Amino acid sequence: MKFGRPTYFWLNTWVFANVIQLATQDFCKTFLNLRNDPCGRQFDQMTQAARSGVANIAEGSSRHDTSRETEMRLTDVARASLTELSNDYFNWLLQHEQNPWSIHSPEFLQLKAVQLDRITYSEDVLYESSKHILAQKHKFDAWLKSDDSIQVARCILVLCDRLITMLSKQLESNLQSFTEQGGFTEALTAERLQHRAEQAEKEEVPLCPKCGKPMVKRLAKKGSNSGKPFWSCPSYPDCKGTRKCE
Repeated sequence: MKFGRPTYFWLNTWVFANVIQLATQDFCKTFLNLRNDPCGRQFDQMTQAARSGVANIAEGSSRHDTSRETEMRLTDVARASLTELSNDYFNWLLQHEQNPWSIHSPEFLQLKAVQLDRITYSEDVLYESSKHILAQKHKFDAWLKSDDSIQVARCILVLCDRLITMLSKQLESNLQSFTEQGGFTEALTAERLQHRAEQAEKEEVPLCPKCGKPMVKRLAKKGSNSGKPFWSCPSYPDCKGTRKCE
């Protein structure tokens, strides 16, 4: 948390996802109509895919400190949603027998050169983040404000692919960090095992004959020893080491 706000406000991926969501909402309101989208299904699918990108980046980032696995899973969901949206714009071009910009075209290179501004918020995060997102969106007005749906679709397609690449790099970084440091669950497990080891030294708790971990006292729930205490491995059922209570 910074200034009482979740840390995703400082993520360029979240800012970029907001830009794409706003651009998609404008595209759908401007170019979809009863003739090409009579049931409104395309409108719903595209705007929901764009919203999913923003929402899952935010939710994933909010789980960073408690579950790295959940963070990566939600970030991957955001990436999948953006991929779905990208395919919608690609299909729009195909419907009109048009092509995306070549990566060697002047338009693509000019768009690719547009960079997001550095995020610098004070304590008024909600206000300043909204100004920042709108300022980043306006950087692409030369393409997004066009009356030509082909021009706009080509632009947003490039933006989607750019964000997908950013999210892939974010996932790679999170995976490397998780591999090296583990996540919240692993940290709790290590802390718990350390505590049990310290308690074992104080209370002379026996060690598991199979894996060597300090054992815990449990009561048998069935069989001829039902109700009687015994020492059990804390990793049960993965490890089934037991000892009799003396």
